[in-house]
Amino acid sequence: MEKDKNSTANIVKSYVRYLKLQRNYSSNTIEAYQHDLEYLLNYSNSLEKSVCDLKIEDLRHFSATLHDFGIGATSQARILSGIRSFYHFLLIDGYIEQDPSELLESPRLGEHLPEVLTTEEVDMLENSIDLSTAEGQRNKAIIETLFSCGLRVSELVNLKISDLYLDDEYIKVLGKGNKERLVPISPNAIKQIKLWFIDRNLMNIKPGEEDYVFLNRRGHHLTRTMILIMIKRLAKEAGIMKTISPHTLRHSFATELLKGGADLRAIQMMLGHESVETTQIYTHIDTTTLRDEILNHHPRNIMQNS
Repeated sequence: MEKDKNSTANIVKSYVRYLKLQRNYSSNTIEAYQHDLEYLLNYSNSLEKSVCDLKIEDLRHFSATLHDFGIGATSQARILSGIRSFYHFLLIDGYIEQDPSELLESPRLGEHLPEVLTTEEVDMLENSIDLSTAEGQRNKAIIETLFSCGLRVSELVNLKISDLYLDDEYIKVLGKGNKERLVPISPNAIKQIKLWFIDRNLMNIKPGEEDYVFLNRRGHHLTRTMILIMIKRLAKEAGIMKTISPHTLRHSFATELLKGGADLRAIQMMLGHESVETTQIYTHIDTTTLRDEILNHHPRNIMQNS
C-alpha cells in the first residue's frame, strides 16, 4: 500500500491537488506546471529512478539536457522554477527529507524588453477595425479595455457584466489564484463597451453565457486564442510591424502609467502582481525614451541648449 502511495502517478496527483487547494492556482496554471513537470518525469524514467531519489547532481544534469533539447533560457528558467515548487511540495508532504533543488541554479537571462505599443499605435490598431462588420465594435471594445485596464487575456475573456460598475468607472477582475481586484476603467473604454452592448443585445445568447461581456457570433464567450488571432490580424492590417499579442497591451498600459508618473505600488495593484519586483520588469521604460526625457528636461541640458 505504501509503495502504491509513493508511486509517481499518485505523487503527481497529490501535487496537483496541492496546487489547486493550497496554492489556489487556476486550471491553466496547473496545466502549465504539469506540462513542465513531464520533462523531469521523463528524465527520471530514463535513469530508472524515482523523482524522490534524484540528487542535486541529477538535477544539474537534467538542467543541462534542457539546453541540449534546444529549450531557450526563459523556458528553462520557468521549468526549473516549477521543479523547485514540486520538490518543495515533496518536502513539506513528507516524501523526501531533504530538498535537492535548493542549490539548483537557473540559466542567466539577458535583459528582455517586451514589445510595447504607444498610444498612437493603439489608435492605429483600433482604426484598422471595420466597424461595419458584426464583430467590429466588439473588437474595438476589447482592445480599448485591454489597454485601458491592463487585463490579462484570461481575465478579459472571463469578464462578467455583473463585474462592471461603469457608473463608478471601475470593474471587478478575477485574477490569478482567484484573487479579486478593482481596476479603474477609462471613459473611452466605457463608451466602447456600451456601443458593443447595442450589438450584443440583438444576439441569440446561449444559455449559461448571458453574463459574459464579450461573445462570439454564436453567443458563446470568447477564448484566449480568438483574442490572439484577432489582435495579430489587426496589427498586420494596421501596418504595425512589431510582434504583439494581447499581453502587449497589458505591458503598454503599465509602461504608459509609469511614464505618466503613476506610483509603482498603484500599478502593481492594478496589474494584480503579488510582488512589486514583477511590476518593475513589466514597467521597464524603453532606454531610448528615457534618454530623450533626460536630454530634454535635465537642467544642465536645458542650459546648454539655450
